This record gives sequence, C-alpha cells and structure tokens, in this order.
Amino acid sequence: MKNIKIILLLFSVFFFQKSTAQVWVPDNGDGTYTNPIIHADYSDPDVVRVGDDYYMTASSFNCIPGLPILHSKDLVNWKIIGYALAKQPPFETYDRVQHGNGVWAPSITYHKNEFYIYYPDPDFGIYMIKAKKAEGPWSEPLLVKAGKGLIDPSPLWDTDGKAYMTHAFAGSRAQIKSLLVVCTMNPEGTVVNNDEVMVIDGHEGEETIEGPKFYKRNNYYYIFAPAGGVPTGWQTILRSRNVFGPYEKKKVLEQGSTTINGPHQGAWVTTQTGEDWFFHFQDKDAYGRIVHLQPMKWVNDWPVMGEDFDKNGIGEPVTTYKKPNVGKKYPIEVPATSDEFNEPKLGLQWQWQANKQVNFGFPTSLGYLNLFCNTTTKNIFNAPNLLLQKFPAEDFTVTTKLTFNSRLNGESTGLIILGLDYSALSFKSYNGKLYLNQKTGTFANTISETETKPVLIENNTIYLRVKIKKGAICNFFYSLDDKNYQPIGTEFKAREGKWIGAKVGLFALGEEVKNDSGNVAVDWFRVTK
Repeated sequence: MKNIKIILLLFSVFFFQKSTAQVWVPDNGDGTYTNPIIHADYSDPDVVRVGDDYYMTASSFNCIPGLPILHSKDLVNWKIIGYALAKQPPFETYDRVQHGNGVWAPSITYHKNEFYIYYPDPDFGIYMIKAKKAEGPWSEPLLVKAGKGLIDPSPLWDTDGKAYMTHAFAGSRAQIKSLLVVCTMNPEGTVVNNDEVMVIDGHEGEETIEGPKFYKRNNYYYIFAPAGGVPTGWQTILRSRNVFGPYEKKKVLEQGSTTINGPHQGAWVTTQTGEDWFFHFQDKDAYGRIVHLQPMKWVNDWPVMGEDFDKNGIGEPVTTYKKPNVGKKYPIEVPATSDEFNEPKLGLQWQWQANKQVNFGFPTSLGYLNLFCNTTTKNIFNAPNLLLQKFPAEDFTVTTKLTFNSRLNGESTGLIILGLDYSALSFKSYNGKLYLNQKTGTFANTISETETKPVLIENNTIYLRVKIKKGAICNFFYSLDDKNYQPIGTEFKAREGKWIGAKVGLFALGEEVKNDSGNVAVDWFRVTK
C-alpha cells in the first residue's frame, strides 16, 4: 500500500508539472536559443546591464501597475521581478481607463549607483523615476519636461559630466512627427531643458523615425532609432562626433528575406565578456510586440545586427542562434503566467486597466483571490477592474476555477479575452439563479454586443476554459467537475488592443451600487499547452 501511494504521488506531481509546463521557452537547452526570447507584449523594450545582471523595462500604456521590470542573467531567460510604477499620475486621469494613453516607450539607465527610468506620457510630458535597486522601491514620478506629444526619451550622461536627452514627437498631440531632437538636462537628471536641436528629419527617407536610444562609443555619439512604422519598419543608426550633430545615418537591420516583420526599436547591451547584442520587437497583431534578441558587432564604428542573409549590406533577424557568452550557464526561466493564488499577494503577471482601487479585490491567505462585483459600467471595455495578463505564446490554454457568491441581481463574473474586440464567458446571477453564456463585443465609437443563449448552472463553482490556437483563434469551454468540458458559444478571433496585444483574464461586474456587493473567489488560473 505504501508503494502504491508513493507511485500515485509521483504520478500526480508529474502530471501537474506536465499540465503546467511553460507554453513558450526560448532556451533550447543545448547552448542555443530561438527567437522570440519573450513571446509576449513587452513593447519598446529597453535593457541595461549592471554587473552580471540584466534588467528590462517596456511600455505599459494604461495597464497598472506599469513599467514592468524583468531580470535575466543570460539575456535569454527572463523573469518578472516587479514594477516601477505602482500608480499612474495624474491620478484623476488614470483612475479611469485610458486605452492607448499613459506610459509609452521608456528608457532604463544605471548612473552613479542608481537606476533611472525616463518615460513619456504623450498628454503630459516626460517623467523620471529612480531607485537604488531594480526591485524597488522606486521614487514617485517627477515631471522633468512638460509638454504635449513629447515621447520616447533617452538620456546620456557624457564623460565630461554634462547630460543630454534625445526624444521624439507624437503627431497626434504635437502636430509634428518623424523627427528627433537632442536637448540638455541638468546633471541630476531632474530638469530637461527646452533647448532642443533637431538632428534628423525623418521625412527624408526615414518616415516615422522615433524611439531613439542614446549612446557614446569611441568618441562617437550614437542614436539608435526605428523608422518605417511599427509593423514594417527597420532600424536606423545615427552617429556624430558632436552631440548636436550633424549626424550620419545608416540602415542596419531590416526584415529582408526573413519572416520577421518590422525588426526595430530596442536596446544595445554589451555583456561582461565583451559581446554585443541588440533587443528589438516584432509586431505580431493580437500577440502584441514580442521581443527578439540579435547578435551585434562593430565594423568601422557602425553596428552590424543579425545576419546579412541576402547580402545587401543590411542585417536581418536570426531565428535560432548561439546563446550569449556571459561567463556562466544559468537555468531556464520564463515570465510567470499561471497563478494558484496560494500566496497573500498577486502574481506579477497581472495588471488592472486603471489605477487600482481598494474595492477591486484582494489576494487572501485563504488560498484564493477575492474579486468584487462593484463596477457598474455598461461597457466592459471601460471597466477599470479587469484583471488581465499578456498572451504568452501562439498556442496555449487557460483554465480557471471560481466560486461565485452573488448578492445582487445582475452581477456577473468570468473569463475574458480583451482587445479592440472582446469575448467572455459570463457567469451571471438573474432572479436568484445562475446562468452562463458567451458575450462578444466590438468596440468602435459605439459598442455592439452579442450573446449566446444562457445555460442554467446548478452550482456556484465552475471551471472556465479558453483554448487559443495560432492566429489568435479562441474557443471556449466550461465544466462542473474539471473533467468533462463542454464547448460553449462560437469561435472568436482575438484582436490587438490600443497599442497593446490582446489580453486574457478575469472580471467581476455589477449593475447597481449597494453597500455589500457580491464577490468571486478565484481558486486558480492556469496557463498550459
């Protein structure tokens, strides 16, 4: 009997590990990696090395907490370790959902034993936050340069102690775009001056140039800048002996003969062994802007990225390549997805649609996540209390177990796929009974919504599932015992959101405001192959 118990225990452990295996692993385990290194929407990535550690941040727009901080030891295996922005100012603005607004392309730098992140809010200006450790605590955001349409800042502290910044412009706010400027800032990095000098006009061969990163090497000033537009662009390099130019330019990375569209906008990093690497994104529609890693070298003081497969003098992105030499080997690691809710804190994969309010819900020490049905918006697209995470791969399955404790008529909870369109399994209370159906909506200036015929559910505990296959095609299922899953609704094709990829997660909503709303206890949320 004892041996049988041991066998059953080992089998259950094996089955659980297999069922919760990571859905995208770039490390091939043989000294090579396969792009993308992160198959998730970490758009506009910037990376800095500090000693033997690498840190990444990315755009977060209206998703809170914002400015994710990821850590790696080898540039291939990454883990989320925190967020630099717990709450987004101005609070009266970002307490409401602001799709596509908020934190655009940030930069992360290490200067005088401190981390600095400069991030743009295109409606308010350029902010700076800093920290002694990447895990935080981070300072409160400081508006270092106010103005509409100022985007994509990147600082440079020169060897003579002077400090500069390059940035771009959003035409939707500034009425100018496709150009880059360089300006000065005080040595502390707390004031960016209004003494801009234009260093390139992108209308002359570099349309939509933006996203600059500022570097210095061998007495050259370099501005790495993407051009040509998000889905189809290329990487341009500017260089000059003078910080204000004039700058030469060279195209160094493009799609070419590969299938990787728009390889551009990212970060140059030198390893502790002297190797050079370049991070960039690829726009993959509903999957967002996923992260790639390219080998890089210097030839005649110009960077050469990727491999020149078509022999035209311009690099193209690699797919599988030898891993960076960082002096040691490190274990495989990927950003978190599944959450058992067994800890009294949310997993770092989760973000809300707006600044979190106390009545959205709580992690507990009781083995579940508690969400409240207290948002009464008629348009789920604008519900601030949606709890969402990024698509982590092309093909994956999400299953969640929840118990619905409704107290008011019309309350609902469930599993949602959200982009510019959405589809959700909605578990709703109506006249003392519980019903499940699929709700699908399309968002334009107005919302149109369709619902399938509701299914009466005789239990307040339910298992909800969505299977996503290549092309972001989603199919929904439900179960009352986690064994027999029934299909429900119709097939749904996920779409990207406003400047972000589609997301998957949880909701809890109500139709009226009372002093004791219903709640949902989410036992677990599992992302599997």
